[in-house]
Amino acid sequence: MPSNQTPLGALPARFRRQRVLIVGCGDVGLRAARALGAGARVLALTSTPERVPALRAAGITPLVGNLDQAATLARLAGVATRVLHLAPPPGEREVGPRWWLDPRSVALARALRLRTLPQALVYASTTGVYGDCAGAWVAESRPVAPATPRAQRRVNAERAVRHLGRAGVRVSILRVPGIYAADREGGTPRARLLRGTPVLQAHDDVYTNHIHADDLARACVAALWRGRPQRTYHASDRSELKMGDYFDLAADLYGLPRPPRVSRDAARAQLPVSLLSFMGESRRLLTERLARELRVRLRYPTVAEGLRADQRG
Repeated sequence: MPSNQTPLGALPARFRRQRVLIVGCGDVGLRAARALGAGARVLALTSTPERVPALRAAGITPLVGNLDQAATLARLAGVATRVLHLAPPPGEREVGPRWWLDPRSVALARALRLRTLPQALVYASTTGVYGDCAGAWVAESRPVAPATPRAQRRVNAERAVRHLGRAGVRVSILRVPGIYAADREGGTPRARLLRGTPVLQAHDDVYTNHIHADDLARACVAALWRGRPQRTYHASDRSELKMGDYFDLAADLYGLPRPPRVSRDAARAQLPVSLLSFMGESRRLLTERLARELRVRLRYPTVAEGLRADQRG
């Protein structure tokens, strides 16, 4: 054990309860806090003082600080035994000339190094780090090949947290696909179906991957305790759907018209670049590590089951 980590059994009794810090405590973070239950004291970093009462009402201890202002993060040093890092890198409008870096993950890692290191850190990355895999089955051992600036910043964030692993923290990375849930803002395809946004015709279409927000929260909690050092996991369900088939499934379930099918050339003329980027990458994710190592049994093993459950409320 590194010299700057102390066994919990050697601490005063009031400190032996696990203290979990959630960084980026939005929808998934709140679900993870509920999944943790009374077995841990949950803290959350927030850059918005107005959120403090709501976090306290959820049984979470708020810590005000901003990942974009490194000086505000000093209070994070030594406060947690485990850290769940859900904060995304800066967006396109926030990055400067070093557009491929995630300064937020670097700032967090530096703050955590100031005092006693946490035992474990779980970082929620994205499956976009693989780039286009032409529909192939993808294992966690596949080399990354990010094709967008957003994905490149995620790769940089993964590297930043892995440095903590070299210092003695048990770092695990969850690579996450599309997240859905009926009670999550923008968490269902209904709005897109109502807009009539087209999808690609069958021979142009791409495989897409999904995870229900509740299952993702449970995977995050499992990784905090069971994740292996410097290990990557796919936090994805077992659906094997192309994007157009996913929207057809949702349309049939909601009783809405199926979206129009267009060629890739027509899609380039009609759709924004942000949406086209998702239509340019195709992969299917292998998830054996999620089940075997993290021992996560999905409540919603497929999108069809998750959407139907959300419909029932």
